[in-house]
Amino acid sequence: MPEVTITDTDGRRATDQILDVREDFEVAEGMIPGALHIPMGELNARLGELDRDRPVIVICRSGNRSSRVADALTGAGYTADTMAGGMIAWQRAGLPVS
Repeated sequence: MPEVTITDTDGRRATDQILDVREDFEVAEGMIPGALHIPMGELNARLGELDRDRPVIVICRSGNRSSRVADALTGAGYTADTMAGGMIAWQRAGLPVS
């Protein structure tokens, strides 16, 4: 599964869809501004919220769940990457959270 860096993700926020698949309690600690929050367990029921014509960068806490979700999205016809290091790396780098 293709991984993108936190720097690449930050640069692509204006064009790509950022999908945060963490649970509600995790998102309460901060999210990438503009990201769409769909917990991993709700993804199948909420796939229609994603634009199939725009690339998706999937985010989780450390990169494990997002890799599985990106694989599933690719199998469903989306262009999807996972962000290496997840929100742990994002926040350690001091990048913006909302």
